[in-house]
Amino acid sequence: MDERRLGVLSGLAAYTMWGLFPLYFPLLEPAGGVEIVAHRIVWSLLFVALLLTAVRRWGLVRSAVVDRRTVLVLAGASVLIATNWLIFVYGVNSGHVVETSLGYFINPLVSVLLGVVVFGERLRRLQWLAVAIAAIAVAVLTVDYGRPPWIALGLAASFGLYGLLKKVVRVEAAPGLFLETAVMALPAVALLGFLHSDGTGTFGDAGTGHALLLVSSGIATAVPLLLFAAAARRIPLSTIGLLQYLTPLMQLSVGVFVYDEAMPPARLAGFAIVWLALAVFTADTLRHARAGTRRSIPAVVPAGL
Repeated sequence: MDERRLGVLSGLAAYTMWGLFPLYFPLLEPAGGVEIVAHRIVWSLLFVALLLTAVRRWGLVRSAVVDRRTVLVLAGASVLIATNWLIFVYGVNSGHVVETSLGYFINPLVSVLLGVVVFGERLRRLQWLAVAIAAIAVAVLTVDYGRPPWIALGLAASFGLYGLLKKVVRVEAAPGLFLETAVMALPAVALLGFLHSDGTGTFGDAGTGHALLLVSSGIATAVPLLLFAAAARRIPLSTIGLLQYLTPLMQLSVGVFVYDEAMPPARLAGFAIVWLALAVFTADTLRHARAGTRRSIPAVVPAGL
């Protein structure tokens, strides 16, 4: 199998797994969102540690640890990704799957704005047009929901900032995930201890199957990130940028067709405006990628689930 085909298949596998998460996290109930995120942190750490041992890549972890700046940036990234996970789990398990999908639809445009604000990057006219159209969409959806779409905005902002920090440091997927989860591991273990002492923890109290599902959250977290890393090394960022829309499309489909979430005309109009913004943004990106010009947007990062 040639490298490009392997990269596309790895990317499709990663984004498909993330797209199925709205079906996976309800299986972890009766655990609450905070407990689920704590288990994701702990079991991800253990799974990645085993993986690093198997492939003998601990040297990359040691190289990152001796750099104080890298450690500080990854510590900030760990807080942001844990926040993203918590918002996502809350959104899915509280019946707002459609709104979570919106967050990942607008995430690329949030990343573009962060690139302008933080790195002083200059956007082309069509990119500014896409951002303006997305702002109109958020206004329309605010009217429809009767409130700003806080879940979607929280997901987009937390993962956009996470991607920003990941752009600042270059650490491979497995060592990076190990260090990010290691930063949050002690608070996560302390939280799980508190939940069990308080009688609200569910690990071991809701059956063996439930305990195994919580353990599997570590694998479910790490595997798509590693698949994404394999894809990013083999295919152009423009291709990754197109593949990333698979995740929110699947999440939207799950919310509407599996969980029967409402999609009134005003909400559908808001999503349609978002898709128009993404169409403008993607067309401009592909046109400049084909021309071989240097891209002025931040590197695409995985969907943050």
